[in-house]
Amino acid sequence: MTKYEMIIYWSEEDQAYIVEVPELLGCMADGKSYQEAVNNAEVVIGEWIETAKELGRFVPEPKGRLLYA
Repeated sequence: MTKYEMIIYWSEEDQAYIVEVPELLGCMADGKSYQEAVNNAEVVIGEWIETAKELGRFVPEPKGRLLYA
């Protein structure tokens, strides 16, 4: 489990849960269920960090907050 803050909400337009990770610019995921969205976000966070490291970009330390909306 990641320690990055997650903002999770239901999107009527997409008919899916949306997860935003504000500490990692552009890092988002979705899922048909709440748990699927969180699981997808965990995968995307890992990929975001891996890609940033490969490109020599800064990876911020997590603030340690995990929010479920």
